[in-house]
Amino acid sequence: MLRTVVMLVDDEVPFVDTMTKRLGKRNLDILAAYSGQEALEKLATTGSVDVVILDVKMPGMDGIETLREIKQTHPLVEVIMLTGHATVETGIEGMKLGAFDYLMKPCDIDQIMAKVQEAKTKKSQHEEKITKARINEITLRRGA
Repeated sequence: MLRTVVMLVDDEVPFVDTMTKRLGKRNLDILAAYSGQEALEKLATTGSVDVVILDVKMPGMDGIETLREIKQTHPLVEVIMLTGHATVETGIEGMKLGAFDYLMKPCDIDQIMAKVQEAKTKKSQHEEKITKARINEITLRRGA
């Protein structure tokens, strides 16, 4: 099975560097981005990202705006919102925009791993449904 590709997006460089090491030791391929804009640029040029772990509070393009753009351009990528400044309103807004889940900093590495695996499973199931639908469409066109 292919390794899960996770993009960490946070303006706090030490946090991203530490999480990159910790998650990398758990057989995840990690891409780092230090702003919403950098995340969008990397998503546009990187083949396959499964899950984005996205900080809500960032200067410039915040996490909610970044989430909105990710879901518009890469609808199958699952996004886990991560913040130290959670409010119910922000959580609800993120979920309405398609976030997979919402975690508070600091959070347990095992909790993050569980959410990443759940999100990867959901993405894989969506991709499988799309593939089956395409196969059915081709089969119907050929009159089989």
